[in-house]
Amino acid sequence: MRSAIPKVLHEVAGRPMLGRVLDAAFQAGVSAAHVVVGHQAAVVERWISQDAHAGGPVDTARQTEQLGTAHALRVGLAQVPGDALVVVLYGDVPLVAPELIRALTVAPGDGLALVVAHPADATGYGRIVRDAAGRIRAVVEERDATSAQRALKEVNTGLMAARRALFDAWLKRVGNDNAKGEYYLTDVVAMAAADGCGVTSVEAGSAERVAGVNDAIQLAAAERCFQRAQARRLMSAGLQLADPERFDLRGDLSFGKDVRIDVGCVLEGAVELGDGVVVGPYSVLRDVKIERCAHVASHSVLDHATVGADCRVGPFARLRPGADLAAGAHVGNFVEVKNARIGEGSKANHLAYVGDADVGARVNLSAGVITCNYDGANKYRTTIGDDAFVGSDSQLVAPVTVGSDAFIAAGSTIAHDVPAGGLTVCRAREQKSYPDWERPRKRK
Repeated sequence: MRSAIPKVLHEVAGRPMLGRVLDAAFQAGVSAAHVVVGHQAAVVERWISQDAHAGGPVDTARQTEQLGTAHALRVGLAQVPGDALVVVLYGDVPLVAPELIRALTVAPGDGLALVVAHPADATGYGRIVRDAAGRIRAVVEERDATSAQRALKEVNTGLMAARRALFDAWLKRVGNDNAKGEYYLTDVVAMAAADGCGVTSVEAGSAERVAGVNDAIQLAAAERCFQRAQARRLMSAGLQLADPERFDLRGDLSFGKDVRIDVGCVLEGAVELGDGVVVGPYSVLRDVKIERCAHVASHSVLDHATVGADCRVGPFARLRPGADLAAGAHVGNFVEVKNARIGEGSKANHLAYVGDADVGARVNLSAGVITCNYDGANKYRTTIGDDAFVGSDSQLVAPVTVGSDAFIAAGSTIAHDVPAGGLTVCRAREQKSYPDWERPRKRK
């Protein structure tokens, strides 16, 4: 990967590849997972210890020398009960489906089962060798294959399953007399066939879903494959995507009827969209709830926020954690809201900062209004009553309260509470002009 990050911790749709494999395994019904770690083992072990696996226990086994896949399995089997059915998965094959893993668990019988695929380009894969009766006899790695074997189109994906006792017996006989000098797990296929054990193939269906990731190009391909599948599933359920190839979901999405999402949008965490919600192009939604008929215009970023019905957000708006917009509120271009509630029908249409504030209903926050919530050490709240009007380029120095129906003139710096109703002005008392003043000139 040419990266300081362990390969299996590179992310697909916001989740490390290893996490996706573990998720699929537990969804398929495995009772426990055993992760064999080698390169950057401590980093991977730390991630495993911190990650929440809802499905079951995960432990690790260290492969101190990377001597091949057969050697890795031998290391991992030390923690596996003797009568267990063992399913071999790979941390860099992130798109493996739970359904495929379940099919693999029921296929072995008293022998071996392995997942096969038919990719358009078989380069790099081990080839499946069958006899005249169509029975699998061996897997030959590409660099050890003859020209005729390289021409075979059916390939081994590496995913397999058998009882632990069988793996134990086969692994003792695996050697490293091959082009890489490694202990190939694929050698057990020929052993199983020679021992008279049945070797059952399970068709992968989509070669993309069992493809390994070894570089940034393949990581991007896995990402797009995953996103394409999500888009199809969501559109089948009624979501309207302007272009499914330009849509990224890195979490979970629930949505109502007639929801439309334009191009280039990224959804992360838990996102909930009510009926009739429209999300404009190139917007980012992270852990948000947006209620019915709200409209998020282009290039807006919503992070841990709540947006009420019929609200208008953006373009180029930012809702930071704790932002809560009541029904019909408007937050326009270049407005930032943080840890603040904007009341029903209130508006901050452009160039404003509203932080640590409680804004009542039908309030107008004009251009350039900011709540000065931070004194360099502590944060304070601003409270604005219903129907107040705050003129352009005004600053509200918290803690401060603005009464209902108050009108604050443009350019005011408000450092004390404002009574309800009436006009409040806080400016320099005298405006002066200097007709003889000369504008500075650029130096030559």
